[in-house]
Amino acid sequence: METLYLIPILLFSVVVHEVMHGYVALKCGDPTAKYAGRLTLNPIPHIDPVGSILVPLFSILVAGRVFIAWAKPVPVNPLNFKNYKRDSILVSGVGPFSNLFLSLCCTFAVIILLKFEGFFNSFNSETVKLAYEFILKMFYGGIYLNIILGVFNLIPVPPLDGSHILASVLPDRVSESYRQIGFFGIFIVIFLMRVPVFSHIFFSIVRAIAKPMEFLIQILA
Repeated sequence: METLYLIPILLFSVVVHEVMHGYVALKCGDPTAKYAGRLTLNPIPHIDPVGSILVPLFSILVAGRVFIAWAKPVPVNPLNFKNYKRDSILVSGVGPFSNLFLSLCCTFAVIILLKFEGFFNSFNSETVKLAYEFILKMFYGGIYLNIILGVFNLIPVPPLDGSHILASVLPDRVSESYRQIGFFGIFIVIFLMRVPVFSHIFFSIVRAIAKPMEFLIQILA
């Protein structure tokens, strides 16, 4: 239960991820997500009963931490895109990169909170202290959580965003066959994450992206 503080930032992060897919799709000519009422930060329309509730709760109960979660994918109709291949790449790529941007936002939130630590401690209130510690841990965790979400979603295996980017640059016949892997690809991803070499590369990338964030906190906080 020590990672309970990650739940709010996790929920917000997966919602932003999906909203950005829909927003960029709208800019590329597809209003499907807009008409479905999905261009909102209100989490309710985005909640996936399994990915947003059951999986995180199960992770907390079994392992005491949240490993992964996802929101309901926003509906997108690529046939409405102005430029099919280019816009498919843009719409798919913006989700993971929105998480990387949120990681940077969390970094600056941590810096600001650390700058004002003395102010919060001046209240001499246990409630204020606990709230401060919760929020600080939430944003600290949000840095790494969003990097993990961003890198994970860029893995080029269906149904992850990286697979849509790859499929957009493959020849049409190969792309069609590749896309048909569909949700079964998640089992491939789970297998890969259990392979030591792949897992090592994955978390090496996460740590490399996190290094500049850690440096910013060290020099500015």
